Amino acid sequence: MHYTRGNHITLLRNGSEYFPSLLLAIKNAKHEIFLQFYIYAIDNVGLQIGNALKQAVQRNVSVNLLIDGFGSKHLSKAYVNELEQSGIRVMFYRPKISPWSLQKNRLRRMHRKVAVIDGHIGFIGGINIIDDQNTPHQTPPRIDYAVQIKGPLMHSMENNVRNLWRRVALTHLWHVVKQTHYHYNIRTEGDMDAAFVIRDNVLHRRDIENAYLSAITNAVSEIIIANAYFVPGWRFRRALIDAAKRGVTVKLLLQGRKEYFLMFATHAFYNEFLRQHIELYEYRKSFMHSKVAVIDSNWATVGSSNIDPFSLLMAHEANIIVKNRAFSQQLKKELDTLIKEGATKITVQEWEHASIFKRMASWIAYGMIRLFLGITGHAKE
Repeated sequence: MHYTRGNHITLLRNGSEYFPSLLLAIKNAKHEIFLQFYIYAIDNVGLQIGNALKQAVQRNVSVNLLIDGFGSKHLSKAYVNELEQSGIRVMFYRPKISPWSLQKNRLRRMHRKVAVIDGHIGFIGGINIIDDQNTPHQTPPRIDYAVQIKGPLMHSMENNVRNLWRRVALTHLWHVVKQTHYHYNIRTEGDMDAAFVIRDNVLHRRDIENAYLSAITNAVSEIIIANAYFVPGWRFRRALIDAAKRGVTVKLLLQGRKEYFLMFATHAFYNEFLRQHIELYEYRKSFMHSKVAVIDSNWATVGSSNIDPFSLLMAHEANIIVKNRAFSQQLKKELDTLIKEGATKITVQEWEHASIFKRMASWIAYGMIRLFLGITGHAKE
């Protein structure tokens, strides 16, 4: 994995910090905008983003919006037509979906949340274009993170988003050769070392997982992982347990409010983790959508990748890894606050006395995921 020096990276907490920064970058765009998101919702946030993109087109900015066919399946055709008629190029990644099909090409999704503006400023994280204050029957906001990036790392980010756009355009039989390729003079913006890490189905199948495993294997003091959908494979579980046996403090902050039945599969590992003195916390104050981690207060990652088979084996994902003590400590402080103010610690005694229904649900959900992996040819993963 290659780290690039000279970047300035800003942590953005939830939509309240993320969307104003993204909107400002769009409003200041001069040449081109690439947005690649799993979900685009037509709510107050989606409409604001859409209006800003339309205004950018009026300034002769090239606007390219790529959204996932499954994640954005509820985006109305009328609104898509409205965006296209304004001059925005809109494409769907794998628009043909079927809930009854287990074909790999239907199940592979574009789960990333990436924006690149003028090749100069970028955004990566777990935040979709959706109002995170809309959390029915829960305390808002939905907890999530992103980062704003300036600096030499933008070279690899820009090339990646442009290449993905071109590959998808070819499947849509779009004519992309006429699209202008701007050459940007990207300068040093700070002192942070960072890497742009992706997961795809060709050359980068395990890059994100391997980045996690390398950092966990080399951890010496503390590992904090906050992940909404946590169903780790054998290698990942083994690495966490080995770290705990070395005396490393391992804390897992997981989603306490289950949105889908398969999320109960996370519970299948509780007993094993607790007996190895891994600390488990469930965030129950509201929905937690985070996909972040801090290791030894000098390594941090923020992105779209969950620690589950869907993200690690099938989806297009994008994370940033930052090697910087100040940034890592800032994110660690955020996670410590979440644990203190909104999470419940799970103890061995509590889990051993959990209801038989909860235990059965966890193993049924985990069994369904294993069956799914077998049917799709990932049984050994």
